[in-house]
Amino acid sequence: MNIFVQYVIGIIILTLGIAFTIQSKFGASPYDALLVGLFNTIGLSVGSWEVIVALVILICNAILQKARPEILGLLTAIITGIGIDIWLFLIGTFFKPEQWYSELICFLIGLILIGLGTTIYLRAKFAPMPVDLLMLVIHDLTKLNLLWSRTIIYFVFLVLAFVFNGPIGIGTILTVLLGGTIINFFMTFFDKREMNLDIKSSTEND
Repeated sequence: MNIFVQYVIGIIILTLGIAFTIQSKFGASPYDALLVGLFNTIGLSVGSWEVIVALVILICNAILQKARPEILGLLTAIITGIGIDIWLFLIGTFFKPEQWYSELICFLIGLILIGLGTTIYLRAKFAPMPVDLLMLVIHDLTKLNLLWSRTIIYFVFLVLAFVFNGPIGIGTILTVLLGGTIINFFMTFFDKREMNLDIKSSTEND
């Protein structure tokens, strides 16, 4: 698959998942809860805060890596911010879960889509978002697996979301506990699939 096409597909799935978790009212991920909290407390749109927070993380990543800022990552954050706002508008117009079980289903769909979308666009290795690059930076610096790297980041954002009165709920805790696991699962799945395709291709060539 073309790298850019894979990147775009991943972002579309990711932003759809984020919108589903926010719309579920079941509790967004710590990062998204922070964005919504900033929106409720200060103003601007959720997508706008996506870009602003991404810029701050971009600078932190550059300091940790002792390298130039990954400017393309900011472009991804801008595209993601726009995508979140569009999906929130569309989902909010046509779908508003009112019962707890419909909220839970909406949240779980969103959580899985976030993990899948993040995995797909990260595997394209094209302009990762600053928050996802931070996960990889922590992974490289500490040698922790992606599950623990993601969990550490989620915990920090959970505290910040609490400070800014973000929509923290059961779903937020589930995201902290399962978010890294889901990404790890999809990463492993695609790694095995890619390896099997390579073996099949090698066998056919022989």
